Amino acid sequence: MSDQLDQSKLENQAALLVEAATRAGADACDAVAVTGVSIGSSIRNGKVEETERSEGEDFSLRVFVGNRTAVVSANQISDPDTLAQRAVAMARVAPEDRFAGLADSHRLLHEIPTLELLDDTRPTAQQLTDMAMAAEEAGLQVEGVTKSGGANASWRVAGMVLATSHGFTGSYQSSRFGLDMTAIAGDGTSMERDYDFDYRTFLEDLDNPEAVGTRAGQRAVKRINPEKISTRTTNVVYEARAARSLVGHFVGAINGASIARGTSFLKDAMDTQVFDPSIRITDDPFKRRGAATRPFDGEGTASPVLDLIDQGRLTSWLLDGATARELGLEPNGRARRAGGGTSPGSTNLTMHPGEKTPEDMMAEVGTGLLVTDLIGHGVNGVTGDYSRGASGFWFENGEIVGPVSEITIAGNLKDMFARMVPANDLDARYSVATPSILIEGLTLAGN
Repeated sequence: MSDQLDQSKLENQAALLVEAATRAGADACDAVAVTGVSIGSSIRNGKVEETERSEGEDFSLRVFVGNRTAVVSANQISDPDTLAQRAVAMARVAPEDRFAGLADSHRLLHEIPTLELLDDTRPTAQQLTDMAMAAEEAGLQVEGVTKSGGANASWRVAGMVLATSHGFTGSYQSSRFGLDMTAIAGDGTSMERDYDFDYRTFLEDLDNPEAVGTRAGQRAVKRINPEKISTRTTNVVYEARAARSLVGHFVGAINGASIARGTSFLKDAMDTQVFDPSIRITDDPFKRRGAATRPFDGEGTASPVLDLIDQGRLTSWLLDGATARELGLEPNGRARRAGGGTSPGSTNLTMHPGEKTPEDMMAEVGTGLLVTDLIGHGVNGVTGDYSRGASGFWFENGEIVGPVSEITIAGNLKDMFARMVPANDLDARYSVATPSILIEGLTLAGN
């Protein structure tokens, strides 16, 4: 495989799998080919720790025999008929699933849009090493930084092909560039670490290495000598980097699979006021150079832009074909390929910004916690109970007093969602994009 992925070859191989499955007796089927090439360089203390290049192809064939389905996978296709016969034989003895099946023919996308997904820039391993070196050097130059935790630079191109027995064939490629640096400040038992990073579809949009390294160093230095605080109820501002997890919990709660199983704390919340009326959350698969931008979903259907939250009200679940059938609803193009099958998921999710800066919010509420880092995964998806470790900075009279750590934030996501107030500092770079978020009156467990 070269750095330029051969999509036409993959399309031909996917089509051969579909034809073979039809000959083998499948009532319907689809085939997915995923391919990729990547290069990464990791450095520490000015020396290369690892330079890695990887490439590969994976194929999945999903067949339907009546209401029964099976999936087989391979990393190369030398005998499509044997693979197809195995899949059909597996499907015939599989349990019935009356909701499984291909997307309805009328929902298939016939004209695939052209999107900004692929940067033709092909960096060498040395260029990536130079980027990581520059980031580390900048971090080490920050006063107070004593060590490097390492720096990494990476590039990858991935390709995806989908072919179905009812007439869909589509493919696309996407690129991704990444850079991160971890800095360590202080000495002995008072050492603290922090990091900074950037990941982009196009290299020209990536932050320069010096900026990434400098921010990592500055963040680490600010964390030196953290204090502990007593248990209390107070105001909490999640900086944008930490706030993404809050929106991530919302996404999990409106996943159609969780709704169908009855395991979401929002299962009865459709068309109700979940957030403050000022809040809007959009899922946009066509976002320009977005991290999760795609021309079609995992079933070959169009993925319209959705306002999942409009004026604070929940308007839609995330649905693929199977979960939509189970719920008696229309699918909305949110199918993701997972292990050869599909599951619902979001694309480029954005909580739209508010009007105030985080500093203005801190000044208005006076006292509270600015969260910069979260630890653990203490969220109960069934009840919405929330308990996560946190660290950050205590502020009084709207001004930062100093770093704090070893805190647990507790609450319930239903109540937290209802009281969220977004700031105006939207960080739109990633697949979940949020501004900083203020939630008043949360419980902190400390000393």
